[in-house]
Amino acid sequence: MPYLLQVDFDMDGPFGDAMVQAFSGLAHSINQEPGMIWKIWTEAAAQGQAGGVYLFDTHANAESYLQMHSARLLQAGVRNLRSRIFEVNEALSAINHGPVQAG
Repeated sequence: MPYLLQVDFDMDGPFGDAMVQAFSGLAHSINQEPGMIWKIWTEAAAQGQAGGVYLFDTHANAESYLQMHSARLLQAGVRNLRSRIFEVNEALSAINHGPVQAG
């Protein structure tokens, strides 16, 4: 069963194309994290928020990444970090074309 990790936080920027330039290296490194299947980057510049939604193969890998990523974000000065890990209902998600197969 795959697990969805949702993370968001307050951030002053960068957003849009500047965010791509600033975080492309990080994006590539995230692909190397154990059990990471995909990530969708999120941003709401008008509200000063950013984050991501991740799919991991196991709860343990999602939790391990969350602990590492939280420490990295807090060290970078991120404020109001929020996170949750959800079990994914693959059968219902498949009906709605959700890309959730763990492997």
